[in-house]
Amino acid sequence: MNEIINFLKRRRSVTAKNMNAGNVHSDHLDEILECGLRVPDHGALNPWKICVIKGEAKNRIGVQILAKEYKLENPEASEDDLDFEKNRFNRADVVIAVLSTPVNHPKIPQWEMELSSGAVCTNLLIAAQSLGYAAQWLTEWYAYNKVLLKEFGGDPKTDKIAGFIYIGEKQKEPIERRRPLKDKIINFIYK
Repeated sequence: MNEIINFLKRRRSVTAKNMNAGNVHSDHLDEILECGLRVPDHGALNPWKICVIKGEAKNRIGVQILAKEYKLENPEASEDDLDFEKNRFNRADVVIAVLSTPVNHPKIPQWEMELSSGAVCTNLLIAAQSLGYAAQWLTEWYAYNKVLLKEFGGDPKTDKIAGFIYIGEKQKEPIERRRPLKDKIINFIYK
């Protein structure tokens, strides 16, 4: 069987809560990022940006933005809740934020540009997993936070965070989850 097909048929994300920070080698990170850029992009507009969050930046963003913004949205949050938000990015060695940054174009719709940013997320995820890392694509409350979007160089009037790719070390191999039944999802049209 084709090696790529075989990998995709058994690919499985490791949730961020089930990964250790580990150590993503810099040459692997370069490969992962290079793969992230090799996506369908009608008009070669590059309607996305990538922000790599590593080292002390994970702590700084957690303390200065995530915990504060969470508290503003959830005034009843406990100290445990705030501690979790402060350390959210520390679950991984590297967190990659992908921003959808559509441009005005007379022929290419914004929707296609947004889909392209999703393809960046998918390629980053698959590249990291193919190198044996634990990886997960997340969009939780902070993916919709304007302060965080600005931190990554996004413009809240036009841009969105398409997702965060957490990359770290597996605590254990992931368990297979339920997958959709092909005959319930796929419709063949012959005529």
